Amino acid sequence: MQSLENESRLAIEKDQRYLWHNITPYSEKNPPLIAASASGSWVTDIDGNRYLDGMSGLWCVNAGYGRKELADAAYQQLLSLPYFPLTQSHMPAIALAEKLNEWLEGDYVVFFSNSGSEANEAAFKIARQYHQQTGQHYRHKFIARYRGYHGSSLGALSATGQAQRKYKYEPLTGGFLHVAPPDSYRRPAGMTVEEFNLQSAGAIEDMIVWEGAETVAAVIMEPAITGGGVIVPHQVYLDRVQEICRRHGVLLIMDEVICGFGRSGRRFGHHNYGVKPDIVTMAKGLTSAYLPLSATAVRKELYEAFKDTSDEYGHFRHVNTFGGNPAACALALRNLQLLEEEGLVERADVLGRRLAGELAPLLTHKLVGDIRSFGLMTGIELVADKESKQPAPLDAVKGVIADCKARGLIIGKNGDTVAGFNNVLTLAPPLSSTDEDIQFITDTLKAVLNGRWAE
Repeated sequence: MQSLENESRLAIEKDQRYLWHNITPYSEKNPPLIAASASGSWVTDIDGNRYLDGMSGLWCVNAGYGRKELADAAYQQLLSLPYFPLTQSHMPAIALAEKLNEWLEGDYVVFFSNSGSEANEAAFKIARQYHQQTGQHYRHKFIARYRGYHGSSLGALSATGQAQRKYKYEPLTGGFLHVAPPDSYRRPAGMTVEEFNLQSAGAIEDMIVWEGAETVAAVIMEPAITGGGVIVPHQVYLDRVQEICRRHGVLLIMDEVICGFGRSGRRFGHHNYGVKPDIVTMAKGLTSAYLPLSATAVRKELYEAFKDTSDEYGHFRHVNTFGGNPAACALALRNLQLLEEEGLVERADVLGRRLAGELAPLLTHKLVGDIRSFGLMTGIELVADKESKQPAPLDAVKGVIADCKARGLIIGKNGDTVAGFNNVLTLAPPLSSTDEDIQFITDTLKAVLNGRWAE
């Protein structure tokens, strides 16, 4: 026991000395959880403590931890062809691109990268170049939504509508505009959800008109805003947005980095709404996070504009050394097959409905203002006052998360997004979670909120 404690203390000391953590303030008194192993929905730390990972890492371990099938797929590919650049080609990339077309239910050409940020960067360059090559030289602007997240690189961060993520990094890339999200919970009194969503969609058209439609290249959005607080639009919103884009000649980019690969209860989040995006960006669940890989899927008609060999600059002049790595592609292909074989997309829908139903009684809790779900993804908005909907203080949000962790449950929050609105608890467990896992999540949340936070 003493040896284990010494080993743990040494690991923490080295962590604090050598590692710079993602989006986490340095805290000597609050060391990070150091994971040692994981299986299914559960993670074990170096001290042997087990936690149910209610966030699938960062919304990404869709098939669950410890899947030997995925490790074997990567291993076998590493033995035969560990690397080859996609300036040429290889079979795993070809097979995966074909499979993604099947999943997308459309006719797309796929460009591979490593992360969601990179997938979106590629989408922005493709959109601008497409318009240039079709004679629409002034279309360079992108419209995104406040509270939405599209990545950390300078272009993707410019599209992100979260001021706290940008603070001290501005000025960023020009040409990115933002409109308010369809946050139905905070709609004006007396307005129906449908009316509010149509008004929210109308804000996009207003922006296009005010800026000059001939200057707008694309609208980018997640089917449902995820890290910004799990904001789920009504059907009429996506219908109207698609209609607006088509009428004004503006491309529609759907960011499926989190919502894709079963998380929404459908293969892709936009399938819940029946829209047909021009470009789809994806990452995370593509490999269930076992290896880095992302993709930018471009509608075939758009790709045709890049095939003019008489134009010296007509091809897409973008390169990614590791994008489409053979092992990552082979693993991703096996991951998609696994999601199909085990019915995990359909399972996500079932578990999501159950999670929402089990959590519904918490709406009577004094701190809980709203509970929003999109497949197996849930946001619980904490408020200080239900009447005014004033967001709960950050200390309370962090306190609930800490109490859940003390009971063996890891949950998330929409941290570092918009000042005063980092008050949404988030849940996105693996799609492979068992009924018992979901029960543990709901029992733990109820116990925590009905404990000291009910006083």
